[in-house]
Amino acid sequence: MEPIEIASRDEIAALQLERLRKSLRHAYDNVAHYKAKFDSAGVHPDDLGSLDDLAKFPFTTKADLRDTYPFGMFAVPMDDVVRVHASSGTTGRPTVVGYTQNDIDTWAGIVARSIRAAGGTRKDIIHVTHGYGLFTGGLGVHYGAERVGCTVVPISGGQTERQVQLIQDFTPTMIVGTPSYILNIVDEFERQGLDPAQSSLQRGIFGAEPWGEEMRRQLETRLGIAAMDLYGLSEVIGPGVACECIESRDGPTIWEDHFYPEIIDPATGAVLADGEQGELVFTSLTKEALPIVRYRTRDLTRLLPPSARSFRRIGKITGRSDDMLIIRGVNLFPSQIEEFILRTPKLAPHYVLEVSRRGHMDDLAVKVEIRPEFAAAPATEREAAARELQHHIKSYIGINTRVEVAEVGAIERSTGKARRVIDLRNQ
Repeated sequence: MEPIEIASRDEIAALQLERLRKSLRHAYDNVAHYKAKFDSAGVHPDDLGSLDDLAKFPFTTKADLRDTYPFGMFAVPMDDVVRVHASSGTTGRPTVVGYTQNDIDTWAGIVARSIRAAGGTRKDIIHVTHGYGLFTGGLGVHYGAERVGCTVVPISGGQTERQVQLIQDFTPTMIVGTPSYILNIVDEFERQGLDPAQSSLQRGIFGAEPWGEEMRRQLETRLGIAAMDLYGLSEVIGPGVACECIESRDGPTIWEDHFYPEIIDPATGAVLADGEQGELVFTSLTKEALPIVRYRTRDLTRLLPPSARSFRRIGKITGRSDDMLIIRGVNLFPSQIEEFILRTPKLAPHYVLEVSRRGHMDDLAVKVEIRPEFAAAPATEREAAARELQHHIKSYIGINTRVEVAEVGAIERSTGKARRVIDLRNQ
């Protein structure tokens, strides 16, 4: 471990305050948008006397990055920017992030730390299924793995049959990707008559979409690995903001020497105490090209005390505040439905939620695949599985749903983040 990973909380807080002052000043002095927001809120970097004073400063959201598209939030000249990444922009202008060479080095360092925390060493061969290109996942993990000294297989997403072939041929010991896509690979192993649990893989780090303990159980049981959560988002830096430690597997440890976390009430913006559920907010402490101040991630979780390292942890992401569905007055998240699907033995973890409106009432339909080994089961067994899922959703969430158990392969597969919700109410 690096010395800071076992430092005292007082030492960590002192380092955070020193770096936070510099980061706020850097943003204020070099980004007109930040200067205008700080001035409008009546705050100045010199007002930061303690870590608690950060609550005086305004939030940053995706809208700020879109409104200043493409490079308006950069705090250094373009001559100093060595790389840009961007979101897909499927819901509007993409959010663009930039990196200086120091930022790239910092990023590689925290991903390397994440891989080591997950049990990785230079002896590992690491199979990277995250997408390369403008998405931060592939290159982010790649540089960190090389920093550790791992042998990297940069296959990216897609070509699922080839993924299985290369795992068989190259015998990697670690795999990285979204949990939903890794399960696609597991399905392909089984389709080919192979036992995925007998592959060379020993450990996996998964992220880019929320996943719970039932998904962990599926990954660990079917793939025969230790599964750990790798957390990150491009606006903050990319993958590697936090990672679960193999010793504990009790929630991702935040690398608090680079990212200062807060939990806020998503409705009021008030800062909540550690242990309370709310929206995760991050402020960067060491970024140069794109300093980020109180960025609202929309991820819902809570801050937990340190365990395997001296840094605090985040609990499992229960959903996103902007992914929340309100069906007949009841709040629910796709991740809740997923947990019930994974507990239903005959159902596969491939599903989509369709929200529609009948008259003045919202209607939720769950389309989910049958597991391959039950594909030939009689219709009565599928109906029983559908009723079991309906019962769980009604009992625990409180709404009636329609459940359709579809054939194997009926749900569109994704090589990255899975699309879980189709909202037809405004069509």
